Amino acid sequence: MSVTGTPALVSVSISSSLNSFRALKRYARGLTIAEFKCKLELVVGSPASCMELELYTPDDKFVMKLDRDEALLGSYPVDDGCRIHVIDQSGATMGEYEDVSKVEKFQISDTEYEKRTDSARSFMKRSHLGQYKEDLAKESDLEQKLVEEKALVEAISVGARCEVRVSGQPNKRGTVMYAGLTEFKPGYWVGIKYDEPLGKHDGSVNGKQYFECQPKYGAFVKPQYVTVGDFPEEDYGLDDEM
Repeated sequence: MSVTGTPALVSVSISSSLNSFRALKRYARGLTIAEFKCKLELVVGSPASCMELELYTPDDKFVMKLDRDEALLGSYPVDDGCRIHVIDQSGATMGEYEDVSKVEKFQISDTEYEKRTDSARSFMKRSHLGQYKEDLAKESDLEQKLVEEKALVEAISVGARCEVRVSGQPNKRGTVMYAGLTEFKPGYWVGIKYDEPLGKHDGSVNGKQYFECQPKYGAFVKPQYVTVGDFPEEDYGLDDEM
């Protein structure tokens, strides 16, 4: 309890052996020293159980220790302008936790982190944030491209005559031998048996036979480059040669 005529609050300067600073605060004289230490934890960062308190006059002369936890702050000669110095007895030193290289770190491999469902990366993926927003756009573009390629392939019949038209290259005529998905690359492809040996293989890629033709007569092209129609095989005059 406070003495009659004594203000209920007192303004004191707080300093600490663990942190080099001073902070001007107001506290109730009715606090016990134990309660006072708990409030000082948030100011100086030292555990209340490891604090030793010293009282100094406004002109920095030592008065006494505040060493009775059950005593009231107002029972000590604490006046406005006094300084209370907190001595940390935990063994910590100034700046001990400022050098992060001394702090033990939890490490996890990227593979294991990828498996976690409660990580920041997992949240960003689900919410399509940051770099994963761009990934979503790319996936959307890829899906749209597959839809368009599928529609083109469905309009191309195996056995139909066709002409392959690629910008910057001469047109090539041949017969459609395959139309659909492949294992060697994603997306839809059209297998062509050319009328001339202008291809790359015999209808097989990476050991899988998609259709049969003579070596160097077969090729796979994207459906957007294939035009189906009445394209008779051209006569190159080979019969006139001996």
